[in-house]
Amino acid sequence: MNKYGTILVVDDNTSILTAMRYLLGNIFERVLTTTQPDEVLKLMVQETIDIVLLDMNFTLGVNNGSEGLFWLRTIRKQHPQIPIVLMTAYADINLAVKGLKCGAADFVIKPWDNDELVRKLKDVLDMQNEIVSLDEVEKDHIRRTIDHCHGNLTQAAELLGITRQTLYNKLKRL
Repeated sequence: MNKYGTILVVDDNTSILTAMRYLLGNIFERVLTTTQPDEVLKLMVQETIDIVLLDMNFTLGVNNGSEGLFWLRTIRKQHPQIPIVLMTAYADINLAVKGLKCGAADFVIKPWDNDELVRKLKDVLDMQNEIVSLDEVEKDHIRRTIDHCHGNLTQAAELLGITRQTLYNKLKRL
């Protein structure tokens, strides 16, 4: 069985980190762990990380997920290509939605089901490796550019380096 690359697990609970090393050691070539979220960016410069499993709460008594969302945004700014899966014992739908809107690849609730956790991590990594057609990339880029320009097609065409008529023709194909 081919193993996945390197996972970085960030949780303030050392027992969770130990459990993750045992669980994920057969799935990943390397399982790196830290209890300190402020070490993540340094580790990501020193190591090649393929995926991050990030706890949402690090301060005793704080369970609203704001710390995890902060670190999610911070990591995504520096490493937007690396998927981050959030993990928390204090889950609710709103927190999951906030995490996904901030760029999380998925969301895991503690206590987790081992098979489900492994499946989610594999799915996220497998999706990273999917080949997307050039037409799909172009469609996505055009949609994001138009959204960025708040629907102003003239401005979007300029940003895309094409004429407005060419943009209209491409939109007909979408």
